Amino acid sequence: MLLVIDVGNTNVVLGVYQGEELVRHWRLATCVAQTGDEYGILIVNLFHLADLQTKDVEAVILASVVPPIQSALVRALKRYFNIQPLIVGPGIKTGITIRYNNPREVGADRIVNAVAAFHIVQGAAIVVDFGTATTFDLVGPTGDYMGGAIAPGLGLSMDALSEKTAKLPRIELAKPKVVIGRDTVGSMQSGLFWGYVGLVDGLIDRMIAESGFSPVRVIATGGLARLMATESARVETVDEFLTLNGLRLLYERNC
Repeated sequence: MLLVIDVGNTNVVLGVYQGEELVRHWRLATCVAQTGDEYGILIVNLFHLADLQTKDVEAVILASVVPPIQSALVRALKRYFNIQPLIVGPGIKTGITIRYNNPREVGADRIVNAVAAFHIVQGAAIVVDFGTATTFDLVGPTGDYMGGAIAPGLGLSMDALSEKTAKLPRIELAKPKVVIGRDTVGSMQSGLFWGYVGLVDGLIDRMIAESGFSPVRVIATGGLARLMATESARVETVDEFLTLNGLRLLYERNC
């Protein structure tokens, strides 16, 4: 079995693969204060609850944008699985050319998503990842990572409205039935949801026009992908396991 781990700013997502089949997956809250032992015990317990044996894990691949948690997880995996994980970073074989000015600046999750998207599409694609930040990543027709855009995530935008204003409340993020809100909560929900739909489709249109690529498939992933995709005119496919599959592909290319 292969254990894949994606460490984001909000969640740590784990998946267990048997060949190409994702047999189990879990989503944990990202907690910088967690120690290696705490992560190790938690992961071992998740395996036991799923009737999986930790001794059956033959390898681990890990992508992280949170260095302290990466260090804690590496310690946990060494101690509780007796495995040195493969880390997504400089020197790993991706099979794609990264056309960023400084390739080291690209987040590991963005490269993983690009690898997975090209594997699926076999052509030009844009990946929209709805996480703490919302990232837009353009993959060229031959699989090159061309660059992209980074915007504040919906959660960050919602928090900023309530924290930086005197009278606006904290609200539930939901799709409102109408654009013209008739009360404060409805107005905030409209601005967040419909405003973000416009941001997503507008950025995608501009990226496609600027790149000159055609056709370009658009894939969404991340926690809020399904909610946003219901009204986006540009998102074609939602793949909640895109990053996990990308990690599996990267492991296969390096081992």
